[in-house]
Amino acid sequence: MSFALKLRKFPKAEIDRRVSAAADALGLTDYLKRLPKALSGGQRQRVALGRAIVREPAVFLFDEPLSNLDAKMRVEMRAEIIRLHHQLGATMIYVTHDQTEAMTMGERIVVMNQGRIQQVAPPLSLYEKPANPFVASFIGTPPMNLFPAGILSPEKIVGLRPEHLRLVKGEASDGQKGVSATVDFVEPLGSETLVHVICDAQKFPAIVREPGFASLAAGERGTLVPDLSRAVEF
Repeated sequence: MSFALKLRKFPKAEIDRRVSAAADALGLTDYLKRLPKALSGGQRQRVALGRAIVREPAVFLFDEPLSNLDAKMRVEMRAEIIRLHHQLGATMIYVTHDQTEAMTMGERIVVMNQGRIQQVAPPLSLYEKPANPFVASFIGTPPMNLFPAGILSPEKIVGLRPEHLRLVKGEASDGQKGVSATVDFVEPLGSETLVHVICDAQKFPAIVREPGFASLAAGERGTLVPDLSRAVEF
């Protein structure tokens, strides 16, 4: 962690101060005497952050820093970087293909496709008001359902998040607009259930997010009811 400062001929006292402060912030104080081979993957990632922090830069540039970590360690390091961002108050530019990282860590997100900027906005704006079908299908897990013209609208592509759709068993009640659909398969996730359906007439797939456990099975028929007040038109 001190290597770059030694190359720049910083005084030893200043090097020690910066390394100690960075190690304390990253929980590395007890590991400063260890060789890299004696550190875990997460600890090595913290050391890499420490090497940047000791330089006290005005801007941090991260290029997919968590891509080589396992799922559990990615969650931990994500929280660590968020905490450091607030603590240091420095600008951080973070490049990632993982839209979960972008949504949870970013204050302002630039969505790019093949080198072209598609939209620049805060995370919630990207989620609720995507600028085009690419952003709509890229942001969100699962992504936004994009219904082609003729299913929910005669002329435009209509986008609806999975939580803005309901699958009603049987026919929809009076006043509700919907399309008949058949359950393809179900993904129970504990806190929610993802129901994959096929719109019968057009054979078009869609995903419905149901809170908690949904007692649905493959082959069941129902009516897909959209909340059109939350729809996005393209």
